[in-house]
Amino acid sequence: MSRRVIIVTAVHAPSARFLPDAYRSICEQELPDGWEWHWVIQEDGKSEEVAPHVPDDERVTFHQGRPGGPGVARMMAMAHADGEYVKVLDADDQLVPGVLARDLAALEADASIGWATSRVLDLLPDGSTAGFPGDPEPGPVERGAVLEYWKANGFRAQVHPATLFIRRDLLLAVGGWMALPASEDTGLLMALNATSRGWFSSEVGLLYRKWPGQATSQASHTDAAERDARMAVVEARARTLAGFQWRYPAER
Repeated sequence: MSRRVIIVTAVHAPSARFLPDAYRSICEQELPDGWEWHWVIQEDGKSEEVAPHVPDDERVTFHQGRPGGPGVARMMAMAHADGEYVKVLDADDQLVPGVLARDLAALEADASIGWATSRVLDLLPDGSTAGFPGDPEPGPVERGAVLEYWKANGFRAQVHPATLFIRRDLLLAVGGWMALPASEDTGLLMALNATSRGWFSSEVGLLYRKWPGQATSQASHTDAAERDARMAVVEARARTLAGFQWRYPAER
C-alpha cells in the first residue's frame, strides 16, 4: 500500500480561480516509489463558485463547510488527511517542482525533525517573481530559533508558514492552526518551533501569489490593535508550550 502526503488547501470564492494553477504545480511533483499525494480542498463556506474550479481527479477531494476563516477550513480538511505528512498549499499559491520530494526526504531521514519549510518567491501580477533577504542557513532549525527571530524582527519570521510540511501527528498534537482572524499559520509555525526541530531548504519551494484580493492585502490585516493582539496570543502559546517542555518526538 502506498504511503501518502496530504496537501491541504483552504479556498473561498475569490481565490477559486487560482486552483487550476495550484493543481498543475502539484501534478509536476515527483515522489519516491511507494509514495503518493492526496489533495484535500476545503471551501471556507458553501457557495456555487468554487466547485467548477476543482480538478476532476480521483486524487483530489473537495468539501464545504461553515465559514470560519482559512484556519478553520484547514482544520476541517484534516478530517480527511489520511496520510503521515501534511503539506500546506494556499489556493492562490503554486508549488515549485521537487519541493515535496525534498520535504519528504528531510523528515524521513531524521525522526527528530517535525516539520520543513522552503525558500519563497513572490509571484507578482505581471508573472515575474521577487525574492527577499533574511533566509536562515539551510538545514536544521533548532527549537525556539524561529520564535526569537520573529520577536526580534518586528514579528517577521525568517521562514514562511505557507511552505510548511508537517508530520500529521505533530500537527494535531499542537492544536493545528490558531483560532485567529489572521496569522493563524504563523501561530502554527511558532507552536511547531516551540516543540520540535525543523528543516529549512534554501531551494525555492513556493511561489507566493501577490494579488489585490488576498487577505493579507486588506486594510483590516494591518490594523494595529488587532495585529498586536494576534501577535501577543501567538507568542503566548509558543512560550507556554516551550515552558511545559513538550518535545517531539516524545521520549518513551
